[in-house]
Amino acid sequence: MRTQGDGDVHTVAAAVLDENGRTHVGLNLYHFTGGPCAELVALAAARAAGARAPRLIVAVGDAGRGVLAPCGRDRQVLSDYHPDIDVIVPTVYGPRAMPIADLLPHTYRWQTQQLQRLRFRAGHLPAVRDGSKRVTMRFQDPVVVGPALLVFESQSLPGRITSTVAKRLDDITDDEAREDGFTSAADVLPGLRDYYPELQADSEIVIVRFEVDGN
Repeated sequence: MRTQGDGDVHTVAAAVLDENGRTHVGLNLYHFTGGPCAELVALAAARAAGARAPRLIVAVGDAGRGVLAPCGRDRQVLSDYHPDIDVIVPTVYGPRAMPIADLLPHTYRWQTQQLQRLRFRAGHLPAVRDGSKRVTMRFQDPVVVGPALLVFESQSLPGRITSTVAKRLDDITDDEAREDGFTSAADVLPGLRDYYPELQADSEIVIVRFEVDGN
């Protein structure tokens, strides 16, 4: 904030640590109509850079204010989209990382009203149901860690996305390929092109791990 703050429009900076150890930053954009907070800008910057599971977020104020706790709206956004994220907040003992759930207890669960859907072809239903399939690879199909409805055309199962990892397709390992039922990493591109014809070797995909409720 010492170099980017202006004491008027940009007064708070935020940083996000993602699942790959990268840091993404953002500034607030004050406007009388309700400009975005620094935390939301940093989350959007992280997403644009390929992050899918932010692990930690912190905001600091200008004029020597130090670490700031997120506002109520930001807490709700973090809880809805990244329920496993930790937030650094000021305490009497100094800055401390806390789970977002501790900052917003008894929260309104927006995701239960707008449950995300992870769609599969009907032929995958037996493997998902018996537990032999717990990984899927997606291209330009955003999902987040949290509750999800696993949809198989005419049937669905309640479940949960447990992790998301973004990788270039040509960086996929043989072990990761086998988790999704491929023989080797070399088989992933031709196999996924059946779903995503525009997929290229250097495209970014997301490895999604999930589970079925009750299993």
